[in-house]
Amino acid sequence: MLANIYNFNVFGNELWRIITFFCILLASFVLGKIVSYLMARGASRGEKTGEAITLAQLVLRSASKPVVFLIFAGSLNIALLFLKMSDAVWDMSSKAIELLVSIGIAYFLYRLVDVAEYYLNQYARRTDSKLDDMLVPMLRKTFRVVIVILAGLYIAESVSGRPMSTLIAGLGLGGLAFALAAQDSIKSFFGSIMILLDRPFAVGERVVTDGFDGVVEEIGFRSTRIRTLTGHLVTVPNEKLAVSNIENIGKRPHIRRLFNVTITYDTPPDKVERAIKIIEGILENHEGMHPDFPPRVFFNEFNDASLNIIVIYWYHPPDYWKFLEFGQKVNLKIMRAFEEEGIEFAFPTQTLYLANDDRRQLSLRMLGEDMGRKQ
Repeated sequence: MLANIYNFNVFGNELWRIITFFCILLASFVLGKIVSYLMARGASRGEKTGEAITLAQLVLRSASKPVVFLIFAGSLNIALLFLKMSDAVWDMSSKAIELLVSIGIAYFLYRLVDVAEYYLNQYARRTDSKLDDMLVPMLRKTFRVVIVILAGLYIAESVSGRPMSTLIAGLGLGGLAFALAAQDSIKSFFGSIMILLDRPFAVGERVVTDGFDGVVEEIGFRSTRIRTLTGHLVTVPNEKLAVSNIENIGKRPHIRRLFNVTITYDTPPDKVERAIKIIEGILENHEGMHPDFPPRVFFNEFNDASLNIIVIYWYHPPDYWKFLEFGQKVNLKIMRAFEEEGIEFAFPTQTLYLANDDRRQLSLRMLGEDMGRKQ
């Protein structure tokens, strides 16, 4: 029976050859996972302590996953030596191994772009210009697209056996059909070029467009990502942004506040003037004031239920939270000063005038004449 098992063969290969083949593949898979784990662990060393990442760590991180393909391809080449194969099958196996090696190398180069991105980001942080912050993500995507295209051409050449020039000529015809089918994407690409040239906004700036109010997180080839104030991530095609009205709040030089202080109608003119002087005193040389933008306070309207004092001031620099904090201080100071001066804030009221009051005397004779007319 053991002799029968020993003599058992598949496609002319004895059982021990087949077992050896699969054992080598299994060992290569386990070895690849172990090597990948060790490389990833070495790449992450020092992250918890806040140490600077070295170039070697970045390369290890990039190679930690592609190494599985490369080890498996090398082990497959060794394992195939134990099998008896015809020349045709060996040629197909060699192409499969070459394909795996090509995928592994392309995957490594694809992830190696992260190393270039890391150093480009380091350089961008040291500059004041926002343009490089916008270009880094686009360069990363460009490098990766180029690597994918070149790897695809090389793999296609290896599998088909046709020269590269023939494949590129075929891509030219196919590219025309692709361009017709991807008109919107092409429009978005040119929209991104217009955004880079005009620079209506930059990464990190707050903008308002098409009803979305948020901070620009990334400008890509096809779209721009905006993190709204509610926390949602909105993706807007660059084609639309290139023709939309964009309000760049991040580039405003100051924050303007316009509000109305309303006081009651029975406030005498002297008290109204006093109220204006109080507000002007509170805002005189106020925090965040620019010499070219002094505060403005005027008694400007007779409202339905109040006398209106309009107040305008500008806060520099445009720090929104400090602006709110200063506004709170102004409000409290106005309230306390008005309380001390006996100036009352107005609120919606309605006054009912009755007949026969001090200003409108109504005699009984007049009342009788009115009743007579009605009869």
